[in-house]
Amino acid sequence: MNVYDVLEERGFIEQVSDGEAVQRMLSRPSTCYIGFDPTSDSFHIGSLVPIMALTHMQRHGHKVIVLIGGGTAMIGDPSGRTELRKLMTMKRIEANAEGLKRQLEHFIDFEDDMAVMLNNADWLMPLNFIEFLRDIGRHFSVNRMLAAESYRQRMESGLSFIEFNYMLLQSYDFLHLYRDKGCTLQMGGNDQWGNILAGADLIRRAEGGEAEALTFPLLITSTGTKMGKSEKGAVWLDPDRTTPYDYYQYWINTDDRDVGRFLSLFTLLPMDEVRRLSALEGAELREAKETLAYEATRLNHGGEEAEKARNAARALFSGGMGGDSSIPTMEMKRDRFRGGISAFELFADTGLAKSKGEARRLIKQGGAYLNGERVESFEDLVTLEHMDEKGTILLRAGKKKYIRIIAVD
Repeated sequence: MNVYDVLEERGFIEQVSDGEAVQRMLSRPSTCYIGFDPTSDSFHIGSLVPIMALTHMQRHGHKVIVLIGGGTAMIGDPSGRTELRKLMTMKRIEANAEGLKRQLEHFIDFEDDMAVMLNNADWLMPLNFIEFLRDIGRHFSVNRMLAAESYRQRMESGLSFIEFNYMLLQSYDFLHLYRDKGCTLQMGGNDQWGNILAGADLIRRAEGGEAEALTFPLLITSTGTKMGKSEKGAVWLDPDRTTPYDYYQYWINTDDRDVGRFLSLFTLLPMDEVRRLSALEGAELREAKETLAYEATRLNHGGEEAEKARNAARALFSGGMGGDSSIPTMEMKRDRFRGGISAFELFADTGLAKSKGEARRLIKQGGAYLNGERVESFEDLVTLEHMDEKGTILLRAGKKKYIRIIAVD
């Protein structure tokens, strides 16, 4: 299949400059790029749509460029922002870029020159301002720029001159990659539509060349929350920030209405299998969610960690104590349990409840469990007698939140 058809079938395409032109372009080996802000040394799940799009592009024989915005990050993209971004040092940007590449290597093969990571600081930093205005700035209309959504949103709160130049710089990135790497397609989130179109237009004006734009939908879950957010905050690809178990749990707790869409976007399963799983209902939907969680975790953390997370989740789901080390665990002094600790206090101290008041309500409503048994009263005491031979206790809040306590001397 043409990768354009694959992206369209799986739900990646929100807007495209010319669908037929892009389809023709991708009928032969082509080069595309996506830019990423190096504002952190880890991606979060919200970045997975563009990452997975690059994965499909490469699997269909196209060359992909991952562009780290080391130069543009020193200005800050105003898109979707109500205030000026904090400026970053080049040292911090380079360190973040290294972290991002390590994560991308789980999805993209950088061997044999089929994928490259570049930093736009390499060509933006040496630019001569007067020459840039003369050669590049003359192709831009201020009226058209101000009509762009990313700028219009900022006009009320104030748009700085440094941010106003962002569209020119991102457009120049596309022009540079067109000239240097033969790149003819830029992709990105739908909030980048105006910037990407401006780059394609610059290539036509400056070089008389053909270049196209494609954007992805900005995902909102069926519950109305932004993709990649959990009760604990952002869900990171870095295992030191979000453990493989918690990563797995994020996916297996997907709202029923989102399972089919997420299987299409965030796994590499054939679409026939995606459609089969998406058609499951009731208790059988557990299979679809488990497959989504396993496949998404395997792509990011590898098969071994995905298997461990799945085994731990199955053990907990069946009411077991969960001996797998991937279950969230914390240590507490054994002495705290000698005289007994109130159940509501324990649930608050472990973070299963945000406060002691919330812990009391959780217990009163029947949502607190100790070693698989419902806690009947918030005055119940948890003692050493509740521990197994290994000195562990398993707490559960509701159906999905677990934590294992290990008593230490």
